[in-house]
Amino acid sequence: EVQLVESGGGLVQVGGSLRLSCEASGFTFEHYSIGWYRQVPGEERTLISCISTSDHRAYYVDSAKGRFTISSDNAKNTVYLQMSSLKPEDTAEYFCAAEERPCASDFDVSPVFGSWGQGTQVTVSS
Repeated sequence: EVQLVESGGGLVQVGGSLRLSCEASGFTFEHYSIGWYRQVPGEERTLISCISTSDHRAYYVDSAKGRFTISSDNAKNTVYLQMSSLKPEDTAEYFCAAEERPCASDFDVSPVFGSWGQGTQVTVSS
């Protein structure tokens, strides 16, 4: 059974940092790409970043470039999202998702058929 478990969310002040973790199990980790998405109530989930665990190639949306870093520890089957210089608009529920294809700007994991974690809340206070 594919499982993704996020952790590391919390309350942080503007300009602060958080590291989110996505621990995966139930599939061959190196065959998959992992993406981080976020969702604000009333809005759709949007891709923030993804990484191909086989070669560690990563993609970031513009709002994440220079502030967020995604990495993969294949020995631990875990993908991290290091977030720095956090802003109030980064406040959201953050989810990780996995799919067996390369990470790219169109890394759109199906909310129904894809593999998703339960989410972790990030709140940035001003």
